[in-house]
Formats: sequence, structure tokens, C-alpha cells
Amino acid sequence: MSEHGWSPSGPDGRGRAAEEPGDTVWRLRSRGCWQEAAELLRAPAEQDPAAALGRAELLIEQCLFTAANWTQAEQALRLAEALAAGTEQRAAAACARGFLAYLASVLGPRDRLDEAQAALGRTSALLPPDAPGRPLLDFRRGLVAENLLRDRSAAWIAYRRAHDAAGERGDELLRSYTWRHLAALALSRGDRSRAREGFDASLRLREELGFTVGVAPALAALAEVSEPAEAARLRAEATRLVHALGGVPVWLARQLSALRAPGPPPDGRIGSETPDTIS
Repeated sequence: MSEHGWSPSGPDGRGRAAEEPGDTVWRLRSRGCWQEAAELLRAPAEQDPAAALGRAELLIEQCLFTAANWTQAEQALRLAEALAAGTEQRAAAACARGFLAYLASVLGPRDRLDEAQAALGRTSALLPPDAPGRPLLDFRRGLVAENLLRDRSAAWIAYRRAHDAAGERGDELLRSYTWRHLAALALSRGDRSRAREGFDASLRLREELGFTVGVAPALAALAEVSEPAEAARLRAEATRLVHALGGVPVWLARQLSALRAPGPPPDGRIGSETPDTIS
């Protein structure tokens, strides 16, 4: 399972020579068509634990980009938890539970930090140190440390572990996330050179993978460490992509809008205080 579910290589991380259902799911997911992708998995998810988890991860990712559809994601995750058989599947479901609780704390209606920590701790207890699910677990623990606990040192350690392990496993989508978060932490320390290297690597990977829905956040991040003219170009391109994809990610759409027309933050949980490295 790659970052947030189905990857270009399928749920097992290995490449395929022929077209499979996972390829269609990936194409839809990469364009922000989570509902359509989840619908393709609806029937197999009723009995297949892997399909149920993949569908849950898709709908959780939709929450990340839209800050909506929480109930649908919760229902899909409960099914995945019920079908999980064996330690690895139970760990993967717990990891997804922790991520959903984290997103609800950052973007959703209430604080679920305790639930996020408990679920990710349960995942860690279930997985051996070299398990395939460890890189994703480490990344998500880094998210909690950075954005909920405000512990940048712990976040850096977790992201670094996830980054190195994802590289060993060839999970380039996850590395696009770890590059971005490591770069953001470098920028917070004033290291613009290292930050630019990481943001640039994240953008390049997302473009190469065709992860279109993730390109706009990468462009906006790179703009933060670019010269004014280049930054304006990057933000304009990010804005164009956000509009083309129907206004997602919603938190980035609001940030870009605020840059164009400064004013008071919008009502609700998603405002100017929302970090641009939510995930």
C-alpha cells in the first residue's frame, strides 16, 4: 500500500505489465475523482479486505483535499476494520484510522488527537520494524508530531525514517510527501537552499507520477523559496490547476485566494492558520 492507498504500481508496490483495475483507480484518484475511484471498489470491498482498505484510503484522501465527506470515509474505514484478517491488515486499518483522526483534527469538526495517537501506536505495536507498512506509519506519525503536537524535532525524525524507507521500497509517491515535509522543516530553520531542493524534488516526482491533484500544493510550496517573478508564475500555475480540478485542495484554494485579496480569514476550521503541509 503506497501513500494514501493505490499507487501507480498497484497496492503491493510492484509494477505491472498489463492494465489492471488498480490502474484505472490510480488515474481517477490522481485527478481528484475519488468518488468514481471508490465506486469501482465498492463491490469487491464488500468481501475483499485489501479492496475495502484501498477504498477507505481513497475516501480518507478525499477528506484531505476537500475537508468534507467525513461520514462516507468513516463508514468505509469501519468496513475495512471489520474485514481485516491477519496482523498486517489490522495494522493497515489502524494506520488509516490514525490518519483519518489526524485529518479531522486539522480540517474537520473536532479534535481527535488522542484517537490519532492511539491508532498509530496500535499500528506500531502490530508491525515489525521492517514491515512494508512502516514508512507510511512513520510519515503519519510525523504529521501528528508536526501539526498537532508542534514537535518539529520528532517530526523530522519520523519523516526522515519514512523518506529513507520509502526510497528503499521504491515508493516515489510517499517520497514526494516526505521530500515536501522535510523541506518545510528546513525552511522553518532558515535553510532555504535545502528547502528548495526538497520542494523541487517533490514537484518533480508528482509530475513524473502523474499525481495531478498533488501538483498544485507542490507548486505553491516551491513558490515560497523562489524569487518574486518565479514565485508569481508558480502560484499562478497552482491557481490554474486548483480551478481546473474544481477547487481542490480547498485549503490551498483559500490560501491562494487570500494572497490575491488580503483580508480576514474565512469562517470555519480552514483559514489562514491552516498549515500548507497538512499532508
